[in-house]
Amino acid sequence: MEKRVRKFDSHEDADAADREYYRSLTPQQRMEIFYELQKRGGDGTGQGFKRVYRIVKFGED
Repeated sequence: MEKRVRKFDSHEDADAADREYYRSLTPQQRMEIFYELQKRGGDGTGQGFKRVYRIVKFGED
């Protein structure tokens, strides 16, 4: 997959360009992108969110 950077004047223009790009792909190309993203598992590190617990004790005033 070729990586490119494009600059847009608005979010709407960027969304329209995304839709047009994916419409231009063949079904096979779309499936290859899907499988690649699925294989990466999110951000590609294979790590999930760290769980953080905080216990707050309230004093009686």
